[in-house]
Amino acid sequence: MSKTATLEFDGKKYEFPVTVGTEDEIGIDIKKLRGEAGLITLDPGFKNTGSCESAITFLDGEKGILRYRGYAIEDLAEKADFLEVVYLLIFGELPNKEQLEKFNKDIKEQSHVDEEMKKILDGFPKSAHPMGVLSSLTSALIAFNPSSVDVSSEEDMYKAIVKILGKFPVLAAWTLRKKNSLPLNYGDEDLGYVENLHKMMFEKPNKAYSVDKAVIDALDKLLILHADHEQNCSTSTVRMVGSSHAGLFASLSAGISALWGPLHGGANQAVIEMLEKIKEDGGDTHKFMQKAKDKEDPFRLMGFGHRVYKNFDPRAKIIKKSADEVLAQLGVDDPVLDIAKGLEKEALEDDYFVKRKLYPNVDFYSGIIYRALGIPVEMFTVMFALGRLPGWIAQWREMRLKKEPIGRPRQIYVGENHREYKPLGNR
Repeated sequence: MSKTATLEFDGKKYEFPVTVGTEDEIGIDIKKLRGEAGLITLDPGFKNTGSCESAITFLDGEKGILRYRGYAIEDLAEKADFLEVVYLLIFGELPNKEQLEKFNKDIKEQSHVDEEMKKILDGFPKSAHPMGVLSSLTSALIAFNPSSVDVSSEEDMYKAIVKILGKFPVLAAWTLRKKNSLPLNYGDEDLGYVENLHKMMFEKPNKAYSVDKAVIDALDKLLILHADHEQNCSTSTVRMVGSSHAGLFASLSAGISALWGPLHGGANQAVIEMLEKIKEDGGDTHKFMQKAKDKEDPFRLMGFGHRVYKNFDPRAKIIKKSADEVLAQLGVDDPVLDIAKGLEKEALEDDYFVKRKLYPNVDFYSGIIYRALGIPVEMFTVMFALGRLPGWIAQWREMRLKKEPIGRPRQIYVGENHREYKPLGNR
């Protein structure tokens, strides 16, 4: 027997169906609330509002659980590579050998970017933030691919997916290369997806490309850990824009802009900027930990705690190990990273942080790794976008295939009541 929830208001009772997810999450279906009772719910930030039913990612913040399509993030980070996870998120199952090889081949065939895109890139000053450049270039892809995706055609949908997966890393790498005054380049047919990304970003003219396996492994893990995270700000933006039947590239461009904010994807950049300030002040980590505990002090400790995870961030546990390994492997000598280690140690031993479960999160460790790999701080959020790309695609595809209605939140109006218009001379 299906369950219902009863709302009583102004002497009347209204019943609404209850939806139960496969992980026993419970939601009250209120789509008829306004029609039947003349009411809406008020939920700033949509913290208690389910915008959709999704089969892509399960997240339990209280228990520290994150799963893609049922697979634990711990298993995927240890055993899978990024392209396998991309396929899993978008198509629902891990690929077999033939499917993965074809997927990789099809992506490489779509990795060429129209030469005229270089003219658009040339129009940006070097001072432009890479996220602004990347969002604009992604949006510009529409001009070179004007036909809309027929979402009812599996072939059309697949072509659009491999096209953006092929071109997006090129655009991201070119954004960095322009900033560093390096010639624009392409990947190598014999390299994997993550290796090609690294090559395009860091290859130097007149010098043979080579890279440490530890670097690729660390990048691979970071991309996997960022690949999807349920209905966060940027993902919700992609779904909202896509609900108007805007194309995939336009929806992704909107997601990039949403990710840019310091409360979302920009958090790992904020971590390094905070560490730099501590270094400039003399590097006393204990002093800043005390400042963080003082409610009257404007200083905020970036990279600790999480809006969703109330226990620990499962991604942070994985990436901490990777951070330790890559720093040891590369032998990086960086006072800013030493400060990060000091903050981490104090937070894990300080009762104030332990009791409040304010542990270092994935943004804290990802910023440390990106810095160690020589990635400029303003590129950190671009790296986040590269990882989140398959999640955005999967969410857009799911939303369109389910024919979800256009997003249109309501509001409670608190402005002026009706007023008579006064002619200009009487005001």
